[in-house]
Amino acid sequence: MEQPDQLPPDAETIETIARATIAGLPRAFLDHLGDVVLLVEDFADDETLDALGIDDPYDLTGLYHGHPIGEKSSMESGALPDRIHLYRRAILDEWIATGVGLTELVRHVTIHEIGHHFGLSDADMHALEATVSDQ
Repeated sequence: MEQPDQLPPDAETIETIARATIAGLPRAFLDHLGDVVLLVEDFADDETLDALGIDDPYDLTGLYHGHPIGEKSSMESGALPDRIHLYRRAILDEWIATGVGLTELVRHVTIHEIGHHFGLSDADMHALEATVSDQ
């Protein structure tokens, strides 16, 4: 019996998982994420990749653009809002290559980028991820 073709998860699916992840964060984090914009794109643009010294767009699954909360200044009026970019094609490539569940992978990338917003260490990011995945 022939299997129907399955399309890869689209940007809306990735965004839904990321927003559910964000909604599952402890209130102390949620209170400081209101102005952060979540964007899901297929790949990082060439300018971003060049600035980071990345040759292969599949090597970047997410990126935080902004200043960590502890580094913000009231003198930055007119600045763009902080942004979390999730790169769908790179995430899907890692999903296929690693066998990690899509929800788990998107949760990991989302929390990692949120961690940059808060200036968290990798250990703190892993601890935060554990609180979200336990819910």
